[in-house]
Amino acid sequence: MHILLSNDDGVFAQGLASLYAQLSQHYDVTVIAPESNCSAQSNALSIRKPLRIEKQQNGFYSVNGTPSDCVHLGINQFMQTDPALVISGINHGPNLGDDVIYSGTVAAATEGRYMGLPAIAVSLAGDSCENFDSAARIVLDIVKHLQQHPLAANQILNVNVPDLPYESIQGIEVTRQGRRHRAESMIKDTDPFGNDIYWYGPVGLEQDAGPGTDFHAIAHQQCSVTPLSVDMTAYHSLEEMKNWLNKKIKS
Repeated sequence: MHILLSNDDGVFAQGLASLYAQLSQHYDVTVIAPESNCSAQSNALSIRKPLRIEKQQNGFYSVNGTPSDCVHLGINQFMQTDPALVISGINHGPNLGDDVIYSGTVAAATEGRYMGLPAIAVSLAGDSCENFDSAARIVLDIVKHLQQHPLAANQILNVNVPDLPYESIQGIEVTRQGRRHRAESMIKDTDPFGNDIYWYGPVGLEQDAGPGTDFHAIAHQQCSVTPLSVDMTAYHSLEEMKNWLNKKIKS
């Protein structure tokens, strides 16, 4: 099986190397990743500049673009045949709850699904991020399972692995997205010329983190696997919206 591997932390990130080392023992793996860190780039595409792909000394390919660029370029132009699976990660830090909206890691996987392929995003949930090998082994377990039990169409898997030795992980849980409180921590400063500048501060604290959520699984030393829908249509609201529109917007 041929796998396309990408990330958002950049082509020289430790998580990417750890995942490649694990998967390449069992599968044919091509790595196409951003040339620099692209965290929080979400699904951005570089439509106003040409993209260049370059082979690095470690055999990985780098692109001067976003995570989505890497996957799109890899599948649509660079690779001779489509891979069987797209995997993005291992991210340095979690992608839980609202994080998935902004995550370049999740976006790379989403781009793979947009291109018609099954896809997985994987993150190591911890502050120090020491146990990348644990996350890589979890991904290998999931990939082997996927070969026997394929993913449903129009979904990706968002996998978060606690930053623990593999033997200490307390199982794998299917979860839903939790939710954070509103972030209110932008930092105002001035540049050397006295102009106002602003930095993003820490993300909001956990708000919905009860049983069944990705936050709860990680807090209990479990691996969280959350199926994410690529189709964002709120199907449960369609009838309600039809009734709302029938009331006439204009009198």
